[in-house]
Amino acid sequence: MISTLLVANRGEIACRIFRTCADLGIRTVAIHSDADEGALHTRVADTAVRLPGAAPADTYLRGDLIVKAALAAGADAVHPGYGFLSENAGFARAVRDAGLVWIGPPPEAIEAMASKTRAKELMGLAPLDAHDVTPADLPVLVKAAAGGGGRGMRVVRDLAALPGALEDARAEAASAFGDGEVFVEPYLENGRHVEVQVLADTHGTVWTLGTRDCSLQRRHQKVIEEAPAPGLPPALTEQLYALAERATRAVSYEGAGTVEFLVADGRAHFLEMNTRLQVEHPVTEAVFGLDLVAEQIRVAEGHALPAAQPAPRGHAVEARLYAEDPARGWAPQTGTLHRFTVPGGVRLDTGCADGDTIGVHYDPMLAKVIAHAPTRAEAVRRLAGALERTALHGPVTNRDLLVRSLRHPEFTEAHMDTGFYDRHLTALTESAPDPYAPLAAALADAHGRSRFGGWRNVPSGPQVKRYERAGEEHEVAYRHTRTGLAADGVRVVRAAPHLVVLEVGGVQRKFEIARYGDQVHVNGTALTALPRFPDPTTAHAPGSLLAPMPGTVVRIAEGLTEGAEVTAGQPLIWLEAMKMEHRVTAPTDGTLTSLPAAVGRQVEMGALLAVVETS
Repeated sequence: MISTLLVANRGEIACRIFRTCADLGIRTVAIHSDADEGALHTRVADTAVRLPGAAPADTYLRGDLIVKAALAAGADAVHPGYGFLSENAGFARAVRDAGLVWIGPPPEAIEAMASKTRAKELMGLAPLDAHDVTPADLPVLVKAAAGGGGRGMRVVRDLAALPGALEDARAEAASAFGDGEVFVEPYLENGRHVEVQVLADTHGTVWTLGTRDCSLQRRHQKVIEEAPAPGLPPALTEQLYALAERATRAVSYEGAGTVEFLVADGRAHFLEMNTRLQVEHPVTEAVFGLDLVAEQIRVAEGHALPAAQPAPRGHAVEARLYAEDPARGWAPQTGTLHRFTVPGGVRLDTGCADGDTIGVHYDPMLAKVIAHAPTRAEAVRRLAGALERTALHGPVTNRDLLVRSLRHPEFTEAHMDTGFYDRHLTALTESAPDPYAPLAAALADAHGRSRFGGWRNVPSGPQVKRYERAGEEHEVAYRHTRTGLAADGVRVVRAAPHLVVLEVGGVQRKFEIARYGDQVHVNGTALTALPRFPDPTTAHAPGSLLAPMPGTVVRIAEGLTEGAEVTAGQPLIWLEAMKMEHRVTAPTDGTLTSLPAAVGRQVEMGALLAVVETS
């Protein structure tokens, strides 16, 4: 029996595994980088071990240090969570060689499915030869053989762009996975991403625990997932189960895993097998009434699964909440998470809490929010409502996008596919901001100030405040009167530091206010209070290219020097932040007059990278 378990990961998944361990009476060990010393996963574990010497972004990839940490802390088992080490056969062997229990499949099974090209061969499939791709094969998808999560992926629609896509994908794959092998396969437009959860023991029993639909993706990373996948014909569902079981038995798999498919034109196309727990596993847990982490632990302890698997009930939907701005190219966001409160009735899996700092070193996912209900429509409505009422004070997030996605007719009617955001992102990120949010912020700030300092016996000009919202400046005016605060076009029912009530057109509206320095949150709107007199030194020259997020300059276009002629849209600089690469492109045709960026340089958001003067 396992008594003490170390999780070789961080954040949300570590906290989620620790929760199960607490239920089972298993002691827990966290590992952490210097940047994560005070992180939530280290706070909730029974003990924590610092991994010395490695850079924060590399700390959780050091299998040798993690095994030493497990032994030093007295652990007898290691759970890899998900991520790079969870599918690293060498790490699994190192854990076993140290006399520790590995909570995962055998190293041989990991190796068999680690390469997507080898996995396809195992299933009797073969990728395209990159040298033989013809216009008739387009579009195609370039993929990293050793990775996932969108790293090393490029969609190619023009044959002339294939060599560049291969080069970029190889570079990104080598950086992310230590393996630059890539391959090419047909890109099926408007297919559905469907997967099957499998669970296998050491006694020959394999469960196929339903389907999941993960079609709502951006940059090949999942955003919203659900179980079961809606609208699949029974015959196709049975085919998916049969293929998933075939892949599982082909490698003598043990534990929890996922077999992924693209469904198009009524057919299932095998993509890969992920030899680990998936981020979206909670929807399967909700539908089948299981704790998959507990089942992983029992399998690792040698217990047999019952011959009959549990029956599904109802429908579950999960949304991934990220600190990112979909309206600005999904740019990751950093800063202090001042407040994060989700209403009851839904499940929250998170690795952060009020007051935590969202830094630059790791994936920007804040949490997963999961709703379960008897029907799909009820589950979708419950999740959208919970997200809408979630208090999120801090970095910009994708919360509004999630709510609008869940309420989009294409999703509610289950007609979505992997092209959903290609078609609808612009509309989903265009919103009419609440016109009264800045006024409510100003009235809350004005409450309690001396009326004798603001009110005059003779009418005078109004008080004026300015706020920035999503890059736009808003100016609002109000007055101190004998009866209190007043503003044109509304009746001020109540004005307090944390609550303002305005009557607009005969309807009372409530505005909850929270202030953190110059940052003001009004219901779901984030504002920045602007000074009365702007600092003229903060202006940048026209054509300045600024870092869209904190990160590291990992690449500069070959041969790019000051004085070079560039064209609009030309990639100039690559930044790496939060495990993703981000391209900075020329805004217009012109001349590069300044290039402060340098490979390896750490930059803050807003740092000057280059200047392009229009020709």
